[in-house]
Amino acid sequence: MAVQPDNPLIVQSDHTVLLEVDGPRFAAARDALAPFAELVKSPEHIHTYRVTPLSIWNASAAGHSAAQMKETLVGFAKYPVPQNVLRDIDDYASRYGRVRLERSGDKLVLRTDDPAVLVEAWATSTVRKYLLTARSETETLVDPGMRGHVKQAMIRIGHPIEDLAGYVEGGALEIELDQDEDFRLRAYQEAAVDAFWAGGSARGGSGVVVLPCGAGKTIVGMAAMARVNRKTLILTTNLTAVQQWQRELAEKCVLDPEDIGEYTGQRKDIRPITVTTYQIMTYRRSRTEPFLHLGLFCDHDWGLIIYDEVHLLPAPVFRFTAELQATRRLGLTATLVREDGREDEVFTLIGPKRYDVPWKLLERQGFIAPATCTEVRVPMDEDQRMFYAGANRREKFRVSSENRNKLDTLMRLLKRHEGQLVLVIGQYLRQLRRIAQVTGAPIITGKTKNEERAVLYEQFRTGEIRQLIVSKVGNFAIDLPDASVLIQVSGTFGSRQEEAQRLGRILRPKADNGHAHFYSLVTRDTLDQDYAQNRQLFLTEQGYTYMIVDDSEVLV
Repeated sequence: MAVQPDNPLIVQSDHTVLLEVDGPRFAAARDALAPFAELVKSPEHIHTYRVTPLSIWNASAAGHSAAQMKETLVGFAKYPVPQNVLRDIDDYASRYGRVRLERSGDKLVLRTDDPAVLVEAWATSTVRKYLLTARSETETLVDPGMRGHVKQAMIRIGHPIEDLAGYVEGGALEIELDQDEDFRLRAYQEAAVDAFWAGGSARGGSGVVVLPCGAGKTIVGMAAMARVNRKTLILTTNLTAVQQWQRELAEKCVLDPEDIGEYTGQRKDIRPITVTTYQIMTYRRSRTEPFLHLGLFCDHDWGLIIYDEVHLLPAPVFRFTAELQATRRLGLTATLVREDGREDEVFTLIGPKRYDVPWKLLERQGFIAPATCTEVRVPMDEDQRMFYAGANRREKFRVSSENRNKLDTLMRLLKRHEGQLVLVIGQYLRQLRRIAQVTGAPIITGKTKNEERAVLYEQFRTGEIRQLIVSKVGNFAIDLPDASVLIQVSGTFGSRQEEAQRLGRILRPKADNGHAHFYSLVTRDTLDQDYAQNRQLFLTEQGYTYMIVDDSEVLV
């Protein structure tokens, strides 16, 4: 292959891919890479991706072939692609589906066309404990109760299992979407459900749908329920999200209201459709006592479990889900990135990525608002700099996050966007209370009663109040379709998933077709700035231009 100087990719033998930002083919190459490569870092001129076994397996499960992945690398590469990278894509892609879990009567069978795989499984103690009897050199019986555990064990030795063992039916429940002129499934929502359902075959029924906040993940969940027509358990992040699901179900589904139940700290109504939170499912009185509510998973004949914001799934729910593999499972999220690195657990226990769509594509189609992302770098006064210099690492992050000069920058931004609906969001309550004191805007924290939250959210939706301050509770499940400006004054270290949620708060289409503005106030030359670079990764991988400006450039 001759050198192609206008192409933007440099593929390296260690499976990293460098993408040059400047050039006419940048956007096309970025979009083609996204399904099978993970963004590692994104400085101004060259972005670094990595092709990993898990990224290849997720792409394979979503229908991308090895040939398509290789064609992307070769077609956009500036220099010849190292042969080992192309061979490894072939190898890893071929592993997805090489080992299968299937039903044989009432037995669960691990099958493969490659006898060496089962030899390795039997030779590995962490796998062997889940195996029962070898029926042949290509078939081994598996303990049905250990279906999830054997999948976890096999992926750790490099063999992802394609689970074709099917599901229990669960209790029947007729569910129909109430579509009319005001509400119809969008084409990408229909495609997401089709990818999850896979025609009702054993290849479908479990997996993750990745869509931006504001793109209607809840609607995808409800459409999946209508496709399955079985009793459904919905797990989500907090009480606000529970209420949002209940409201959407009542408005958009043909259902008896008595079929919708809430299982929270306030109510314990178990109905054919029950909405609960991760917090209640993982509640226990002490670390030595059992989880009090995990029986909700297995004591009822659910035909579908929906995991909302699946990237936040807590460890105890992972453990219990490992034993629920005979129930259909749908994960919904804006990003598969987990801060604990357990993406492989999502892949094995909830299911592989079934559908993904680039945020910028939905923006171009008008389904989410166009957004401008700006990082404002704010200096510290000399006394703060001296205190920062002598602090430990954790104190350094808090001192830089709470930089008092951010307040002046915030006030200028509020003046610039006067009359618009503005969310101010941050990590530290002392900082947020000071902002509330100076601006007079109401504040919502974890201690704000749910009734009061609901009132403030409604006042914000209607424009009765135009500025609202929220702590990290505002990361999730706030349905604020008209919010057009978000100012982030502090964040959780380098959390990419938090950045996804916060940007999503303002991406719902605007009545005036206006732009959304996402500002992140960052203290210059500190840990606050260092961690902000990691948060930029999420915005970059979604195709957003991330502008960096000096505090002095923020003019009213």
